[in-house]
Amino acid sequence: MTAKDFSVEEIEVTEAIIRVLEEYGIDFVFGVPGGNSMHLFGALSQCREVIRTVAVRHESLAGVMAEVYGRLTGRPGVVMGQGLFILSNALLGVMEARMGSTPMLVMTEMSDGAPFSHHAPYQAGTGDYGTWDAPKSFGAVSKETFVAHAPIQAVQHTQTAIRAAMLGQGGPVSLIYHSEALKGKVDSSGQPHLYASASYGQPYSPCTGWENITRAMKALQGAKQPVIIAGNGIRLAKAYSQMQRLAELTGAGVVTTSAGKGVFPEDHPLALGVFGTFGLAAANAFVADADVVLIVGSKMSPSDTAFENTKLIDPARQHLIQTDIEGRNAGWTYPCDQVLIGDAARILRQMSETAENIGSALRDTLNNRKSAIGAAREKFGFFNEPDYTSDELPMLPQRVISELHQAIADDAFVSCDAGENRLFMTRYFQTKGNGNFLSPAATGGMGYAIPAAMAAKLLYPERQAIAVCGDGGFTMSMNGMLTAAEENIPIVTLVLNNSAYGWVTHYLEDKAIAAEFPDMKAADIARAMGCQGVRVETPDQLKEALRLALGGNQPTVLDVMCSKRISYRDILSPLAKG
Repeated sequence: MTAKDFSVEEIEVTEAIIRVLEEYGIDFVFGVPGGNSMHLFGALSQCREVIRTVAVRHESLAGVMAEVYGRLTGRPGVVMGQGLFILSNALLGVMEARMGSTPMLVMTEMSDGAPFSHHAPYQAGTGDYGTWDAPKSFGAVSKETFVAHAPIQAVQHTQTAIRAAMLGQGGPVSLIYHSEALKGKVDSSGQPHLYASASYGQPYSPCTGWENITRAMKALQGAKQPVIIAGNGIRLAKAYSQMQRLAELTGAGVVTTSAGKGVFPEDHPLALGVFGTFGLAAANAFVADADVVLIVGSKMSPSDTAFENTKLIDPARQHLIQTDIEGRNAGWTYPCDQVLIGDAARILRQMSETAENIGSALRDTLNNRKSAIGAAREKFGFFNEPDYTSDELPMLPQRVISELHQAIADDAFVSCDAGENRLFMTRYFQTKGNGNFLSPAATGGMGYAIPAAMAAKLLYPERQAIAVCGDGGFTMSMNGMLTAAEENIPIVTLVLNNSAYGWVTHYLEDKAIAAEFPDMKAADIARAMGCQGVRVETPDQLKEALRLALGGNQPTVLDVMCSKRISYRDILSPLAKG
């Protein structure tokens, strides 16, 4: 046996599969046992000290928790369960990972019922007559799909799937086990030969040449008004410090996409906030006037660009530089003067080193650039709207968000849901740190905030984790509070309660249907689930409730009565209208 051998002893195949997770440093699995996945859960019971298994009450929670695990760690988050119900229930998190490039591993099975899979089997996903087709179904929503039919293949596919999830542009990789693949034992003497996962090396990331880096830096340094557009790729690459260093060396203004909100602290002197369709006026005005634009880790979606409004971004009048780990993403939406393909952390580090080598901008130039950023914030406003202190009742979203901002720690995780509440948080909440704002910006799926906050709290138990959702989103994932109570995950859930699907109500206006509902009394529901529950109707009550909830050690729901007077139309950029 060599040092690279997977094992010197014969072990159950399911134990070998779980060992692969250990070897890659995966320390959480989220899911619901069922079907043949119960064999994998049984193997997890033997390694409780290394991998924590979090059983949730619905697969949708597991999918989101796995996505957030991957987003925060860079390792694939694992969602595990029975094939039919992972497919039908867990896709909220899977699709967020697919469209947001988060590494994820979907570990499931096809309930094949062998040897009767061709005889009208129950639940089977083999693709035989009368069954559903698991490989095709998962293939439609995954970066890659692997189907294991034999024990050794099951182990090797697990190794390959984890690497595939992290390689290049990340994403969810589905691993489907046939029942025969989960039976029997494996060892290092079998064929094909098994090797330890570490012997394959770490997934590589592409890099770009120094000549291209130097050319890009000269364009930035020679610009009259440079701006950096920071996307979710900064978060995925953990390139926060590299991003900040480059900005400070060049004096460039920094805006983020909605998906990138939180990758650059919005209290930094160079920050201008989120730009685009629902962006800050200061951010949009600064981007529109920029002559050199560096785009880092963003695909530049229509909502980012105010539906490609040339008053905002225009390749005909602006010098565009785009960097992405996936070559197809760079220059996808706009023709670029230069593309830099590679890992964001590496490229930004190269750019900063080049800036120092070729001479950074003169002090006067840096001061002028900072002054221009300050002038834009002063002219258009920057997280200082009068409604932040409004005493109007029911409370305005701005007041609620202001109180939240003042109450939480600088490193607190804040997760958002979907609908108007997410737009309000994106617009009005000022981030204080790096990587601690979690939002389903890739898909905009409701029911995201609570499981996202739980995953963050599990990974970083010493930090606060707050889920902000509307009452509609709360009711879609409120069973997560059961998991929070059972697993001792002390998150704080703040419900903006206006008894409506706000976006639907305001979009349809007098034609609104199926959009408003009775007050569902979230605080009472929380208490029935074993959590703290507090009804909040005034700003003073909110201050005290936040103080107690954030200082406590019990999952808590704050049911905040909120006004419907403010709508998404009030924060829609003029660039996106008409």
